[in-house]
Amino acid sequence: MSKRNTPQRRHTILALLAEQGEVSVDALAQQFATSEVTIRKDLAALEKNGLLLRRYGGAVPVPQELISEPTQPISPYKQAIARAGVARIREHARIIIDSGTTTAAMIPQLGHKPGLVVMTNSLNVANALRDIEHEPVLLMTGGTWDPHSESFQGQVAEQVLRSYDFDQLFIGADGIDLERGTTTFNELLGLSRVMAEVAREVIVMVESDKIGRRIPNLELPWSSVHTLITDERLDAQAAEHIRARGIQLILAALEN
Repeated sequence: MSKRNTPQRRHTILALLAEQGEVSVDALAQQFATSEVTIRKDLAALEKNGLLLRRYGGAVPVPQELISEPTQPISPYKQAIARAGVARIREHARIIIDSGTTTAAMIPQLGHKPGLVVMTNSLNVANALRDIEHEPVLLMTGGTWDPHSESFQGQVAEQVLRSYDFDQLFIGADGIDLERGTTTFNELLGLSRVMAEVAREVIVMVESDKIGRRIPNLELPWSSVHTLITDERLDAQAAEHIRARGIQLILAALEN
């Protein structure tokens, strides 16, 4: 299988891993009629993207505790916000999708946007991207797994991000402080701020009931935010306050 078929070979490796529960380097080398060195490179690349874990002589799936499925259905307000976010993405754009249920709600709609390059720190986002039409080029930050945010964090992830530049960042928040900016319960703030630094447009996606919620940890100050997408329940006074900060405010409508 030639170099240009490397993505196809790696997809097949993941399929075999899902079917068999583990794969070995020597068996894969025989199956694909290639060298063990090439297979080890494949496994290293897939591990870097968070899609498997290497072990001596082969690889095993990522532990299920690192790939938690959402237990709650996505609210219609989050779906509306996700639609509004996807509408802002151009074909062939380079984007970052942060971990979170609102940002993840965008994934099923991205199949209509060919040529995307998507960076994420979320295994849930990465796995969902593999199932859509026009599968994008997937980049992952790597780093240290944080079970609280269910995402990769830390200096390694920050270094990976700084080696790229992106058109847009799509990021959620635990709360919106009308005076300060986005807030979070998570004390690991560095990666979110680096994401904002390397993106030309920072788009915050939150349901309106989080706006006005004050949480001690400031994640992104208003000066780092360009666009806020929320739902139509937002009251007029809060909307005016946000627009006065120079933020483009989008109120996503529910589908009829």
